Amino acid sequence: MKSNIVAQPDTRHLLRMTDSTGIFQHAVGGIPDPVEGYTSDDNARALITAVLLYCRPGDNNGKGLYENLIVRYLSFLRFAENNGWFRNFMGYDRNFLEKKGSEDSFGRCILALGYTAGEKRLPEYIREGAEFILRETFRSSQKLTFLKSKAYALAGLSFWNISDTKRTAELLADSIEASFTVNHTADWPWFENELTYCSGIMPFALLRARIFGKDYEKTGLESLEFLSSVVFRNGIFKPVGCNGWLKKGGTPAMYDEQPVEACNMQIACREAFLVTGRQLWNDRAAVCRSWYTGNNSAGISVIDAETGGCMDGIEQNGINRNQGAESLVCSLISQLI
Repeated sequence: MKSNIVAQPDTRHLLRMTDSTGIFQHAVGGIPDPVEGYTSDDNARALITAVLLYCRPGDNNGKGLYENLIVRYLSFLRFAENNGWFRNFMGYDRNFLEKKGSEDSFGRCILALGYTAGEKRLPEYIREGAEFILRETFRSSQKLTFLKSKAYALAGLSFWNISDTKRTAELLADSIEASFTVNHTADWPWFENELTYCSGIMPFALLRARIFGKDYEKTGLESLEFLSSVVFRNGIFKPVGCNGWLKKGGTPAMYDEQPVEACNMQIACREAFLVTGRQLWNDRAAVCRSWYTGNNSAGISVIDAETGGCMDGIEQNGINRNQGAESLVCSLISQLI
């Protein structure tokens, strides 16, 4: 009988990167870098990772360890909350370096908290803790102005999905869809006039928003199909490079390729598969996963077998061998989903 359990995740680097405060933002090679401190959005991503590890079928031995990680990352977000928002950058001395973090950081925190609060397999006290922070913050989603920030928050509310959030979620979804209506053309069915970072979050959020009772799926699928036409080339996932992105009518930047892009697109394709049942989307999700293990433009695995970490990206002159938090948790999330 074929097992539906993935290979045992390698959590060595996750544990090294996490101290009593939370997960470090950066690493020098495979060594955690305390000089750069912590961020809320990295701890939010790490929270999702720890929840996935805890809920992994057939893995009972590590539940206590993963539960402790969940609590640590959740506590970080509790400390980061400030007047209905989240601070983001924190120094190694546990002092935040700002009074208010970015909109994207806020949205990622709402996504992680919503995912945690909505996961029924977690202990009740953890879900209650996530809900407590959400009730202090989720209404601030209505103040968001950036599309991707709205999409992160919308996705988080779709996982939590209680009656109090429906109005906020619909405002976010309607705003994202309105941007698509204004900006799309026959050869550019997209929300903006440029493709930049983590673009898959917008179709993913609209696909998730179907649970709120409106038909957002059409726009979600149409935009994801367009994005797929750009980033899947010759059997590999080739994200738009962060050194220039892709402007409407232009050519996609080739580099740098970052691990977060593969994970982001994989999640969107997986959601499209769940919505449509089309094997095409499942196959595309698998191609995104294979980006980490060598099915990429460099033909090199970005997973470091020696450390359990993930390289920070593919650059024009080779691999960025630093193994920061974002790359690490995205590679683990990619494996676990």
